[in-house]
Amino acid sequence: MATFTHVTPERCAQLGRALTAAGLTWSDNGQQGAPQFLTYTVTDSHGRTWRISPATSYQISPSAPGQIWQASCPALMTTTPSCLPAR
Repeated sequence: MATFTHVTPERCAQLGRALTAAGLTWSDNGQQGAPQFLTYTVTDSHGRTWRISPATSYQISPSAPGQIWQASCPALMTTTPSCLPAR
């Protein structure tokens, strides 16, 4: 079964600070206590809506352990890992 132990309250706060510092409008669904259900909704400068959620333990590459978030944008029909420092 996939795990989400890498998502901590501090990493959630770190993501929020990074999104705010980038000048992006964002919200979360308040599920930090159950990270498998955690989702952030972010609007980029082009008006596209992105969905950011934690990567599962199976999606985190040993060669890139800092990529604990995944972002997808239906308008672009793509999903990409998002890298924030793993502290």
